[in-house]
Amino acid sequence: MSNVQGKSVSQNLIFRLLKHIWTEYSIVVVCVLLFVIFGFIQPRFMTLGNMLLITRQSSIVGMIALGMTFVIITGGIDLSSGHVLTASGAVLIFLQGMETLPVEIAILVGILACMATATSAGCLNGVIITKFKLPAFIITLAIGIISRSLTMYVLQGQTLRGRPVPQFRDIGLGTIVGIIPNALIIWIVSTIILSCVLAYTKFGSYIYAVGGNENAARYSGINVNKIKILAYTLAGFCVSIATVLDLSRMAAVSPGSSGDMYEFDAITAVVVGGTALSGGRGRILGTVVGVVMITAVSNIMVMMRISPYLSGAVKGVIILTAVLLQRREKAQ
Repeated sequence: MSNVQGKSVSQNLIFRLLKHIWTEYSIVVVCVLLFVIFGFIQPRFMTLGNMLLITRQSSIVGMIALGMTFVIITGGIDLSSGHVLTASGAVLIFLQGMETLPVEIAILVGILACMATATSAGCLNGVIITKFKLPAFIITLAIGIISRSLTMYVLQGQTLRGRPVPQFRDIGLGTIVGIIPNALIIWIVSTIILSCVLAYTKFGSYIYAVGGNENAARYSGINVNKIKILAYTLAGFCVSIATVLDLSRMAAVSPGSSGDMYEFDAITAVVVGGTALSGGRGRILGTVVGVVMITAVSNIMVMMRISPYLSGAVKGVIILTAVLLQRREKAQ
């Protein structure tokens, strides 16, 4: 009898453990299964070179997605990211290409100006949204359109090229010990820092509180407007890092195509990673896994020679499925 009871207890423990793993880390489980399936479909997918390629490609949108996670948890959205990347990238490339300055000084000035531009755009988003009580998707879309339009006007629609010096290109293309991409290291370090901020700081708890119930957060003494502005400002700062990583690879910016659809890729990754569009719930880990999954899907489509015109449809199906699953979980 005792053996039967002991067996039943152990089965219950295993079941609860598996349920806990699925509840907390289902996105990780799905990602691993996806990689295994892709590996069977196309053996080249699981090679070290392709894994490094996926992580390098993930780092750009991944940086934007980190900031986007904070914004979406507050119940907001940022549709300006890709356009702001183009505008701040034009500032970066213009200053980096100034031959009147030493190479290292020009690069440093360009990076700082790029960060100031993108961060200011994020702050502007937050200020207008909070002060005028306007929908986030309208304001961020407008700021984004203005940013790209002004960039195209200033550059007359032409590609702006900087100095393709090794000191600059190594930021996005360089590696550590000849294997690990610099961009991946920067993304990982940023992920760790922002994960700690979201999970262990007062600012992180306020982010969740504002997204969970804005009125309750306000009545509890939280400066809701300040938290929202900081969230959008952080998103802009993350865009600036993505800009440097992206445009340093070619030392050039195209006003019509640079950063195109990056914001939608970031939003897709954040939602797939389990962050609720309604706000109040989400984790950085889920966002990171979501980015890798989206990049892996694009990668296997290229390997299988599936038309690139279908990539938007695939991402649309993925985000629709994620939103429907979130709705089902909320109903339960």
